[in-house]
Amino acid sequence: MNERNRPRRRLYVRIIMCGAALVTAWHVFASFLWIAPWAPIREVVGQDVLSSYMIPMFGQSWSVFAPEPVNGDYRFEVRAIVDGEETEWVSASDVELSMIRYNLFTPRAGIVGMDVSSQFKGAWGDLTDEQKDVAELNYFKADWEARMAEAMKEYDDTTDVASYIEQEHRATAYATQVALAIWGDDVERVQFSATRQNVIPFNDRHDPDAERPGIQYSPTGWRGLVINEGQSQEAFTDVFRAQHERMSE
Repeated sequence: MNERNRPRRRLYVRIIMCGAALVTAWHVFASFLWIAPWAPIREVVGQDVLSSYMIPMFGQSWSVFAPEPVNGDYRFEVRAIVDGEETEWVSASDVELSMIRYNLFTPRAGIVGMDVSSQFKGAWGDLTDEQKDVAELNYFKADWEARMAEAMKEYDDTTDVASYIEQEHRATAYATQVALAIWGDDVERVQFSATRQNVIPFNDRHDPDAERPGIQYSPTGWRGLVINEGQSQEAFTDVFRAQHERMSE
């Protein structure tokens, strides 16, 4: 069949093909801007638009490569007060990692806890020693986030307290989801532990006596429950509780 006699594709097929090509081109372009070092070309899209598209589904970086590869493990643990009693600690990050271990089609949910821990640990590290002491106190009554922020600013009003409170809010909201998924609606308040432990230094990798450095803690007190608008506790519970129960068997 020559070109002249070949039937033309239907209009809706051509529209779908053009749409798919445009979506693919946009995704490749956005991924290039996201992965590459910052440059003025990013402003063509805008940082806010780029971030909202890439996070959380498509976020990636070159941090697995030299000169600064990932060299530590983050963990996120949660416990709660249920009917006036303290629960045991549960490692949310371990539950999530079990979803992606030996899984060819890994779910994005498998790294949420580690990401929350990493972002929180970084913000906590920017606080002064006095502000860290405030973070370690219990805040769970009405307007606890605003009261904690004010207490931190009394010690140092130059520190970016707002960034820390943002990460506190995110970590507490995630801890709330985990607690409700495991212990149900009787959860009264939560406490989370975001930690990091570095791996054995590269130069010591062949030393049979080498030991991993100690765990780095970022202690916080008890917090009130945080439930963000638009999140689905039911969907989270269906996935997280089932995986936690499989691990516990």
